Amino acid sequence: MYRRALICASLIVLVLFQFSESCELGPVHAFVPKTLPAGYVISKGTDELNLKGCGGVRPVAFTSSDPDFVVNTDGTITTVRDMVITTKWFYVLVQDDSGLQSILDVTLTCIDEDSQKSVAVKRRFKRRWRPLPFSVVENDTPPFPKDIEMIASDSSVDYNVYYVISGMGVTTEPVGLFLLDKTTGMIRVTRPVDREQYPQYIFKAQVFDKDTNKETDEFLPVIVNVEDVNDNAPEFSGSRAFTAQERCSAGTLIGIINATDKDQAGTLHTKIKFSLFNATDLFAINGETGALTAKSNTLDREAEEKVYVGIEIRDMNGASTGLFNRGTAVVTLTDVNNNPPTFKEKLYKGTVMENQQNVLVLRIPVEDRDLINTPNWRALYEVTKGNESGNFRMETDPKTNEGLLYVIKPLDYEQTPLVKLVVTVRNEAPLVGVQATWNTVPVELSVGDEDEGPEFNPSILRLKVKENLPNGTVIGTYTALDPETKSSKGIKYTKLSDPGSWITVVENTGELKVANTIDRESPLVHNDLYNITVEAMDESKKKGKGTVIMLIEDVNDNVPLIPTSELVLCSQADKMGSVLVEAEDKDQSPYSTPFIFELGPENDGKWKLKDTTSSSVVLEQTEFLPNGEYSVPLMVKDLQGSGKEQNVKVRICSCEREEHGLGICGARSASAALGSWGILALVLSGLLLLLLCLLLIFICNTKREKVYINDDVDGTGGMLLKSNTEAPGEEVKDGAFMKLQSVDIMDGSENNMAVDIKNVGMSGSRYGQQSFHGGGIYNSTTQEFGTENIRSSGIFDTNLYGSSTMIRKQGSMNTFRHGTLNAWKMNKQLLDKKLAYLGDEEEGRYADDLIKVYGNEGRGSAAGSIGCCSMLEEQDSSDFLNTLGPKFKPLADICSRPTRGGK
Repeated sequence: MYRRALICASLIVLVLFQFSESCELGPVHAFVPKTLPAGYVISKGTDELNLKGCGGVRPVAFTSSDPDFVVNTDGTITTVRDMVITTKWFYVLVQDDSGLQSILDVTLTCIDEDSQKSVAVKRRFKRRWRPLPFSVVENDTPPFPKDIEMIASDSSVDYNVYYVISGMGVTTEPVGLFLLDKTTGMIRVTRPVDREQYPQYIFKAQVFDKDTNKETDEFLPVIVNVEDVNDNAPEFSGSRAFTAQERCSAGTLIGIINATDKDQAGTLHTKIKFSLFNATDLFAINGETGALTAKSNTLDREAEEKVYVGIEIRDMNGASTGLFNRGTAVVTLTDVNNNPPTFKEKLYKGTVMENQQNVLVLRIPVEDRDLINTPNWRALYEVTKGNESGNFRMETDPKTNEGLLYVIKPLDYEQTPLVKLVVTVRNEAPLVGVQATWNTVPVELSVGDEDEGPEFNPSILRLKVKENLPNGTVIGTYTALDPETKSSKGIKYTKLSDPGSWITVVENTGELKVANTIDRESPLVHNDLYNITVEAMDESKKKGKGTVIMLIEDVNDNVPLIPTSELVLCSQADKMGSVLVEAEDKDQSPYSTPFIFELGPENDGKWKLKDTTSSSVVLEQTEFLPNGEYSVPLMVKDLQGSGKEQNVKVRICSCEREEHGLGICGARSASAALGSWGILALVLSGLLLLLLCLLLIFICNTKREKVYINDDVDGTGGMLLKSNTEAPGEEVKDGAFMKLQSVDIMDGSENNMAVDIKNVGMSGSRYGQQSFHGGGIYNSTTQEFGTENIRSSGIFDTNLYGSSTMIRKQGSMNTFRHGTLNAWKMNKQLLDKKLAYLGDEEEGRYADDLIKVYGNEGRGSAAGSIGCCSMLEEQDSSDFLNTLGPKFKPLADICSRPTRGGK
């Protein structure tokens, strides 16, 4: 009851306040054209909105109920889009700086666009509806319905009226929320309302004449505001899972707690305050912002990996009457290396046998409270004391994090029966936020004893030995001891390696004696050092090895020698020549340089020595000598006076050049002295020679002389081109094959015809009487030409590569019955192709397709030539060839000589 009375009193005060501080706004009635463009101004400023002098109201916000119109901050109403109207009504909600709201009616009436009114005309009307907007309280208690407010129209004075409401909460959702007494105009609410669902209701009230059912006044928009009550507790929003690093400093931000409240914003109903109800020793929260921070640096992941923080959110700014909710934030702590690994034992012990290596001897476990399998947990081990000789190695077992101790170099029981070590362990990551240091632990290893073979002491014996010592000379003694008995008794010695067989080892005593001449200059000696290996074996057949390094000392057993066999001296016309003579000695100082150079007693006085250095001297002429070889006796001695006379050969010549200070004789350097100009000259001369050859070939092919050769002893005859080499002596090569390139008719008369066959090569050296088929087209199937024949005789030489052989035919040609010059050219092309084809086959196939050789059947033979290729009958004898004389017989012999193949 008290609460209800308080609410009623508040409403009364609010209504009185509104009526006392605000005024009724007169409606605006404007005449506008039928077509309104976008941006058309309906009213200009607050003066035209009937706000001037209205009881101190200071409008700060205007809201249009029609989205087609907008109201600027200065009260100007404009259109948003193009539109066509006849009549238009909407209202403008005006809110002043105190939060009070008023409604301004705006009515637009279309005017005749042809009238003189070019702009909108506004008229003021007295407001006929009351009251101002009213409100209801959400979640009101029964009984219902409850009266809210009464509406009335001034037209009720003139008419018998009734009222009707429609719109939101009446005829649309939520339907039936508001009822109206049609007669009195009382508006009632039928059930509780929820501001969070509908904070405001706007519907329309109309007044009608009961008699005519016509509206007696403009309709009234009714606005019902829902007043908020604190009926919603705040709620958490967003994630409440956070991550923080352990040991973080105080004040470190952990995360932000977010919360919302459905009640009206800007009121105490939504003023939320944050607080903690646990973990207050570890965390703190900002009451207004919800920022969760670390309260100290004591967060410890090892103690609690996830911390659950209870948070309360309460509205009414945390007042006890405010509504609240509670939730839990989860803070997961990430690991830092604040815990060093620790050993489980204070001392670790192990056992290892001597002479063992690369064996695991001990596992050392540790504990680490940091996160497993992270750099904060993984351990690294190191032997920090007792491993000065490098006998041990430490590794980490990746699964168990244990330290693994290995022996990598053998231990000696006789020297150290007990090994004491210190092992240090640390993490991969450095320590954070603690003052602790890395831990260490002592380790003791007992070395087990084994029966070992003899041991040389020292293991490497170094001796100085002069070279060329007599055989049997004792250069030292190398003995071994039994590690257990510390005695050499019963040990036998043998030699394992001795590249030059220079040393003998006495079996029982270990004495080292010279067996062969020790030579420091031997290739077996490197940097004056020579090694041998000695083996010792005790009575139990166990063995041990030792090495003897001999430093061989030099003796003067070599004389200086001149290594150069011949020296070249370049002769000069204007001065005496000289040459540098160098000597070498395999011995070392003081048995080598500086050398003493002297001319031998048998020198002829034509030479002298000058500019002597430690290992060389200049040999100079004392008089001009002709080119040639000279022997100069020269005595060369080392620093100790040991030496011998040597003959130096000096070659005097005219040098074309010098290389590295040494003369190069002209005769010997001809091939090597060719420079770039010489090479160019050779290339040019080669090109010139090639051009000359091409010119000769051209001349030979264009201007031929036909030379007739008499029949030789064999009775064969033929025709050859003139050659410049007429004397015998050139060997005729066999096996040549020259392609028949062309057949030229040199003489087209009836009685005389010359046929020129270029580059003909046959696989035989001599041919008798020849026959050619001619005058027709060659038939590759029958291997025959036409019906006309040309008989010929001559010699074809297969060794005439690239030359032309001309066959001259003498006699009479009766007729060319079917042949013409074009036919000859065609035959030439076909014959070229045929010969090219046959050139790839074996010589056995030539017989059927090429010119054949037949013996001369004798003078006056009635049978004539029997050649398969003849196309002309023989009319003349070959006796005219005998008139060529003996001049061409050597050439005929060469051409008719049988080849190696016997053809």
